[in-house]
Amino acid sequence: MTSQTTSELEQVEQAPKPAVLTERIDIIDIIRGVALLGILILNIPYFSMEEYFIEPWSQDTSNTNFWVHAVNVIFFEGKMRALFSMVFGAGIVLFTTNKEKAGKSATWLFYKRMIWLTLFGLAHAHLILWLGDILYFYGLIGMLAFLFRKMKSKYLAMGVPIVAIIGFVANTLFMQNIRGEYLEAKAAIEKQEAGIELVEKELEAISAWEETRKEMIPNKEEVVENTALMKGSYSDVAGHIRPKAFDGQTKYLIFSIWDMLALMLLGIALYKWGFLTMKWTTAQYIKTIWIGYGIGLPLVIFSFVYNTIHFPNVEAGLKYIEEHSVMWVNLIYDFQRILIMMAHVALVIVLYQKGYFTRLMNGLKAVGQLAFTNYVMHSVICTLVFFGYGFNQYAEWEYYQLYYLVIGIWIFQLIISPIWLKYFVFGPLEWLWRSLTYGRMQPFVRK
Repeated sequence: MTSQTTSELEQVEQAPKPAVLTERIDIIDIIRGVALLGILILNIPYFSMEEYFIEPWSQDTSNTNFWVHAVNVIFFEGKMRALFSMVFGAGIVLFTTNKEKAGKSATWLFYKRMIWLTLFGLAHAHLILWLGDILYFYGLIGMLAFLFRKMKSKYLAMGVPIVAIIGFVANTLFMQNIRGEYLEAKAAIEKQEAGIELVEKELEAISAWEETRKEMIPNKEEVVENTALMKGSYSDVAGHIRPKAFDGQTKYLIFSIWDMLALMLLGIALYKWGFLTMKWTTAQYIKTIWIGYGIGLPLVIFSFVYNTIHFPNVEAGLKYIEEHSVMWVNLIYDFQRILIMMAHVALVIVLYQKGYFTRLMNGLKAVGQLAFTNYVMHSVICTLVFFGYGFNQYAEWEYYQLYYLVIGIWIFQLIISPIWLKYFVFGPLEWLWRSLTYGRMQPFVRK
């Protein structure tokens, strides 16, 4: 163990709270807490609802579900994940700065930290069975983002539009491949239905599309089968979830890298610029709020209305990609989400600066300090409530009813997190992660 690590441990043991926390970093914990709680808004339907759950009310403006979904898409979808990734990027700088200032190399320690996070992500996906795990991706992509931490902020920030365009191109190519398979199979099926004998290439086209369709667009009968699996035993659920999780972590990994990497780099840039450490003036933060919401909200509302009109169900979606080779409306996504995410952060900072909602801010700070534990707690609670081996509530609730549970989890974590930190230095998973990273037991109970 180096002297720097020993000094750090002594500070942690002697201080009334972890020595790494300062007033400036408190606001980062608060923002992380907001992101952590906000992520549950978007995750919970995928713990609890069958495929195509939106279709029955996707265009029914008299349905409560429609409006709850609209609010989620406009204010939270993509923004909370972006916020979490951005704060993770800032955390890379926070983890390494003090060590590097003292002349110590943080590289191996950081990579150990990311390797353990990747392993935690694998356990989260394949043992706890959360298909939407981000820990695995953060571990891998964090290793990549680390290489750019000393780059000038303006270049890091430029990565966002560049990567957004790269991501759009990559997704467009992916969709065009699916579109090509679909059109070839459709033409072959039409010939077959007309009584024309198909050649081997046409039979292969039908087979290829059927394989893609089963993976990407299950039919109604398959949805019923999948729902039954989710309401089954642990092995039934695992048999359904694990292959999908594995594909996401391997076959489709290339499509996940760009978005998270860009947002981590943006987080590093915003930390260096002082945006995340309250070095900007209140007027600058208020200007950010006006610009973010003023431009971002019209864009996302347009996108939501467009998608509501053109993609009410699977059949309409297939019809659309049959007629359109490029979905230009998707270009809006990354820009509106970053604008609104920046406005969200600026709003939280202004409220914090002005001393509003002090108790809530303290709760959010504690939730952010225990983000790893609280994130996994979301999965444990939701899998036990909804999956078949728990209370078996999968596909039983209305969409809007899910948010009663969300609010309940929020209240619980906002109350229990500050209480926990009165008695313990770290959350249980934070403590385990830190101990594995440093290769020795870390202090846990406060003295």
